[in-house]
Order: sequence, then structure tokens, then C-alpha cells
Amino acid sequence: MTNTSYSDRIHRILPELNPEQSPESLALLRDYEADDLSPFELATELAKCDKTSDMPRVLFDFLVDLYSEECRNGNDWAMNDLGALYYDGRGCEQDFKKAVFYFDMAAKNGNRQAQENLGYCYYYGRNMPVDYEKAFHYFALGAFDGHLISLYKIGDMYQNGYYVEKNPAEAFNIYMHCIDMMTEEASVTVAGPVYLRLGHALLNGNGVEASAKSALICFQKAEAFLYDMVADGEEMYKKSLRAAIDGQAKARAVLEEALPKQEWTVDL
Repeated sequence: MTNTSYSDRIHRILPELNPEQSPESLALLRDYEADDLSPFELATELAKCDKTSDMPRVLFDFLVDLYSEECRNGNDWAMNDLGALYYDGRGCEQDFKKAVFYFDMAAKNGNRQAQENLGYCYYYGRNMPVDYEKAFHYFALGAFDGHLISLYKIGDMYQNGYYVEKNPAEAFNIYMHCIDMMTEEASVTVAGPVYLRLGHALLNGNGVEASAKSALICFQKAEAFLYDMVADGEEMYKKSLRAAIDGQAKARAVLEEALPKQEWTVDL
């Protein structure tokens, strides 16, 4: 598809977009100039827009066409991102079969993110039987290359005894290593889930000496990061956000139980 064809397609799409539903997408497409963004860059930016709203089908179809052309040109990130569209189900029904197809295509081209995504698919059984050995394999590829989500998922496997021998202490060490390696960019998607795991471990003494005070701090940090994730459209983390809030109540209950029982009669 030529740049002129993209421009013509955009002009046809614009009248179909609702300004209240897709304000960011509208602004991006109205300002689009072929010299400013390549087709893949345009697709990448569009996929980030209006994440708290469902994607209109006309935009989804446009993204599929943009990514598909890049896939034919050998762009492994386009393969991965097209798989992510089907995995997330924004603008379409979730289709794990198509997601796995494109993740696998990108993974075979060396894309670490796609390998991590395949790890999730095998870990949870997305369009395939659960296979913890293959999940561990794909997570390990990402973890060795600095992908912190892959690393904390390996921690989960030690925590639960999936494929590897159950070892809560090793899981805790891995979660702490994630915090040690955390960058500001990674914290947006990684810090919340990791602090939540640390909070549970510290509250229950799972792989580490129990500390309700340290657990409370971890749950509070988890809540802050997870709130931002949910507010940014990552609704699958609502359950984790609730767990962080509930964890604080449990930690406070333990701390309150340890306080002196006598009544204080002097107001300070």
C-alpha cells in the first residue's frame, strides 16, 4: 500500500470515528503526514491510543492491514503486535489461535517479546494445553535478555512448583532481583505485580521471614502502580489491584494485633 493509499484510507476512516470514544486516534490521524511516520510507526502509535475505550472496528481493520503489510516485509515486531491485537481482543473478539500464530511467527524471527508472549500462552493454556516446560523455556529466553515480566513469571514457577521444584525462597529472590533491576520504563508494567507478590510473601512468611510492616509497604506500592495500570486501560489487573488493597487490610490487622492492649487515656 502506498503512502497516498494510506492517506486516502485515513480520510475515509475519520468520519466514522466518534470524538468521545476515540479522541486520541482522531487527533493522530488528522495530523498524520506520510513523511512523519512510517506505516509501522503509525500502527504502533494508533495501538496506544484511547486504551480505556474499545477500539472501533474500522480502526482495528486498518491496524490489521498496516501490520500485515509489515509482516510480509519481515518485520518481526509487526508480527508480535498483530498477535497482541488478537490476544487482547481490542476491536475484535479475542482470538488466541491467531495470536499464537503471529507470536510464533515473530518468535521464530528472534523477537523476545513474542517469545515472552508465547510463554504466557503455554503457561495459561491459550489455544493449547498448558505446558509448563515450554512456558519456562520461553520465559527463560526473555529473562536472560532483561525482560522483567519473563523473570517474575519464572519466579511464579518456583513459587508454585510448575516444571521446576517448588522453592518459595528462590521465588522471593527472583522477585527481589526484579526490583533491583527495575527501570523507570519497566516499572509501568512490572512494579505493581512484583510488589504484590512480595507483599504476599512477606505477610505469610513464604520463602522469607514474615514481616507485616514490610508487607504493608509492598502492598501500598503495588496499589499505586496497579491503579495507574488499570486507569490506563489494563483492566485485567483489576483483580490484582483489589488484592493489593485487601493485602493492606490483612497486614494492618496483624500489626494492630501486636500493639499493646491497654487503653490510653491521654490525647496526644
